[in-house]
Amino acid sequence: MNLNVIRNIAIGVGAYAIFVTAVLFYYEDNPEARAWDDREEINRKYIAGLSIDANLNKSLIITKLGTPDISEAKQINGNTSTVLFYRTQHVKPDGITTKDECTALLFNNNNLIAWGENAYLQYKDQLLVMVN
Repeated sequence: MNLNVIRNIAIGVGAYAIFVTAVLFYYEDNPEARAWDDREEINRKYIAGLSIDANLNKSLIITKLGTPDISEAKQINGNTSTVLFYRTQHVKPDGITTKDECTALLFNNNNLIAWGENAYLQYKDQLLVMVN
């Protein structure tokens, strides 16, 4: 084989290795920059892997999934309850994200305590009882 061909292959492989290394070490994944359908799929997969006993806090979730599509917060008796809604299913092609297109993640004093539609409905019912 010609020495120039071998040298060119070696240069190409080296350049590719440098490019891959740079992407792995310097590329910052921004959840907000993803296409809506990619973001929905990533949100669904991440939420499906959550565990209550994993000691997950609000900051970690926001780091992984980005800014929530919708959020709510309430302070009662010194406890802060926060609900972050992340889009997980496409319902209506109107360009507006609504709660029915999202999965709710519930936090008490910034610690994840529950998620999903039933958990959110129970949370709302408890708030009504506490307020009245």
